[in-house]
Amino acid sequence: MTPSPDRSIVQRETPRADLVAFEIKDKITRADIEWMSSIADAAMKAHDKIDMLLIMSHYEGSELGARFDGYANGVMARSVAHIRHYVVVGAPLLARAMITLSGAILPVETKTFDLADEPAAWAYLAEAGPAKG
Repeated sequence: MTPSPDRSIVQRETPRADLVAFEIKDKITRADIEWMSSIADAAMKAHDKIDMLLIMSHYEGSELGARFDGYANGVMARSVAHIRHYVVVGAPLLARAMITLSGAILPVETKTFDLADEPAAWAYLAEAGPAKG
């Protein structure tokens, strides 16, 4: 599924089907978060365990409706049982702290990278290899 060019989130190509990657380029809208959630949801159903990579190249926050979208929040809650690695590139400082904290209390391995270190994030996930259910 390819988004329209005016979306703030685009799906990035990945070397394996159980790795889902998105680039966030602007302020996240409700339509964007629902689209991204539908792709993640389909990947979790198809592969049981997946890895997820978010690249926050020009993240400018999210609309209120995006933060409180019921479908997106449901997918996020279910993802705890299905995401093996959650890797974020270019996260703001507060988001990095929240990602690190969630990795300490949830059964998901989390890792953050600076935006300039995007190749290292891809290498980290390549070294991890395919997620096995």
